[in-house]
Amino acid sequence: MRRFFYAVEVAVASQFRLGLIINPVAGVGGAVALKGSDGVVEQALALGAVPQAQHKTALALEPLIALKDQLQILTVAGAMGADLLASLGFNFQICYTPESSQTSAEDTEQAAAAIAEQGVDLLLFAGGDGTARNICTAVGERSTVLGVPAGCKIHSGVYAISPSAAGKVIAQLVKGELVTLTEAAVMDIDETAFRQGIVRAKRFGEMRIPAELRYIQSVKNGGKESEELVLDDLAAYIANTMDDDVRYVMGSGSTVASVMKELDLPNTLLGVDVVENGKLIASDVTATELLSLVQDYPSKLVITLIGGQGHVFGRGNQQLSPAVIRAVGRANICLVATKTKLQQLEGRPLLADTGDAVLDQQLQGLMPVLVGYNDYVMYRLGLEE
Repeated sequence: MRRFFYAVEVAVASQFRLGLIINPVAGVGGAVALKGSDGVVEQALALGAVPQAQHKTALALEPLIALKDQLQILTVAGAMGADLLASLGFNFQICYTPESSQTSAEDTEQAAAAIAEQGVDLLLFAGGDGTARNICTAVGERSTVLGVPAGCKIHSGVYAISPSAAGKVIAQLVKGELVTLTEAAVMDIDETAFRQGIVRAKRFGEMRIPAELRYIQSVKNGGKESEELVLDDLAAYIANTMDDDVRYVMGSGSTVASVMKELDLPNTLLGVDVVENGKLIASDVTATELLSLVQDYPSKLVITLIGGQGHVFGRGNQQLSPAVIRAVGRANICLVATKTKLQQLEGRPLLADTGDAVLDQQLQGLMPVLVGYNDYVMYRLGLEE
């Protein structure tokens, strides 16, 4: 990653030109266990999925409401931007209108090109890695951009760590504060392979972002955990200490997969399973199915963090909805990771981006992390204000 040793400085007296593009169906497949949204939007909606991109973009725009007189916003008609801006009381200019209410990747690319042609200080977009790839195709490194995390797959480094963090970065720029720029990688994966438990990530390019590092996520570290003995210890300890008549929600990832291997149970590497009394009672569940299993029943959640990023919730595990997390309870979250995985964070906190700001706040604080056989460390979850 190359850093630019200069900064963006906007005179407070002039208006900040902000572009906005929302992918309305970003992340719609996450809560219904479809591992993405590409090509499965209608299926996801039929399964009861509720689009979240508008809500998450609203969280990003909230810090800017008090600064709206200093903003000139260029956006897209309808659900790709204008509808939300109007509801929040922002003034805006429409630069592109989709031909259909069923928007596409082509709409994202054409909208980004249209907005970039008008000239903006920053292009804000909401979506996942597919959306980032579309933006990169359209504008490359010609515009400074920032992503609002709203998709299932977010491996790219062009996203803020949460929607509200994106808003805070933009507010700094609008106020004329100095924010260094850097280039960040745009990544995407093969969703068809992803749904089969195979991660095939590819680097598609770079885009320029405001690098307020406290608020911008790192590129997800790929590859399998090499510390096999540590994973064996973690798995053995959890398997040996599981309580009877308690439902264990087993999160995604190779660390939790090692526990399922120790239990000699089939595992959904990139999904969520439920175990009770040593048996698999539900596999690759949706958010709705999971809530019905844990609500009003003794339950615990076994989960790990994403290497390099530190996200515990909100990245690839949207099945763990705010309602599910509340039903399980913070005290019943068993967070597991190797010390190496924690050290990769270089002191940065663990992160929760559940889509529920109140819950994210409630989850904050020091948490015990199981790092070996009956070996715990305390690590902070959540940013300090």
